Amino acid sequence: MKCISVYTDNFELFSDIYEQILESPPADNEDVVLEGITVSGSGEVPDQYIERMRVKPEVVVMREKKRDITILQHGNVFEICMPGDEGDAE
Repeated sequence: MKCISVYTDNFELFSDIYEQILESPPADNEDVVLEGITVSGSGEVPDQYIERMRVKPEVVVMREKKRDITILQHGNVFEICMPGDEGDAE
């Protein structure tokens, strides 16, 4: 799964830039700033990562079923996890 980190603890700001991030995601290891918020292409994470994070009490898990996106929120970061490009070919 491809992961994008969004460095804010403000859900409203995150919501405001969410679609922009999905339309033009940063490349792996690339940082961009949208409306004063740093967005980073974190590369690939194993599926087990989401399962490990899901059981932690300090992690909020949100799911967008239509696009198969999982959003993890913990501390001052949101992580957007979505299928990688390779997954579409399988």
